Amino acid sequence: MNEGLQAMIHLDGVTKVFLTDEVETHALAGIHLEVRKGEYVAISGPSGCGKSTLLAILGLLDSPSNGQYVLNGKPVENLKLSERARIRNREIGFIFQAFNLIGDLTVYENVELPLTYRGMPGDERKRRVQEALEKVGMAHRVKHYPSQLSGGQQQRVAVARALAGEPSVLLADEPTGNLDSANGEAVMDLLRELHRNGATICMVTHDPRYAKFADRSVHLFDGRIVEESMEAA
Repeated sequence: MNEGLQAMIHLDGVTKVFLTDEVETHALAGIHLEVRKGEYVAISGPSGCGKSTLLAILGLLDSPSNGQYVLNGKPVENLKLSERARIRNREIGFIFQAFNLIGDLTVYENVELPLTYRGMPGDERKRRVQEALEKVGMAHRVKHYPSQLSGGQQQRVAVARALAGEPSVLLADEPTGNLDSANGEAVMDLLRELHRNGATICMVTHDPRYAKFADRSVHLFDGRIVEESMEAA
């Protein structure tokens, strides 16, 4: 299937089964999904439907029980942990509901940290950090600590941290979940602007208002894709 080869993300028959106390929980069942370069896809559905499990597999934080995952033309479902970590660091940008900033590091240091794991030269790190913070409107807060920022500002820093690595795809897990409506709208506007500038985004959200920001919505129910819809421009 040629379309699959052209897709940045290609899932074919992906399942995920969790075993606890001899009980099988089928979190994902036969997921087929393609995401093309530059596309913005929202993954929605009720609590417990498998959204976060799917995002964890897309982000190489977990492995499927069965099925194939091809990222940028390379099968990744059976890679060693070290190789998965390398791809996560270079190919994938994460934006979490809880921000996940390190409290005793400044804004600048939080954004720079993932780049240091690459052994990137200092001048290159500095350029990337400054550019990423400028994109999210936080360049004036480089010396501040997370505790000195509002929730909306912390999420902007978290977006900058994801952007600084120049990833192939941004994965956002309920990025507005800990924000009030005004800050939530501001973060969604920021993601939309990044998409307009070429970013590929997969976002988990339970909020239908925010799903409408995407090009396409994928609706999960009981671990299966039950509906896909294109959003109006």
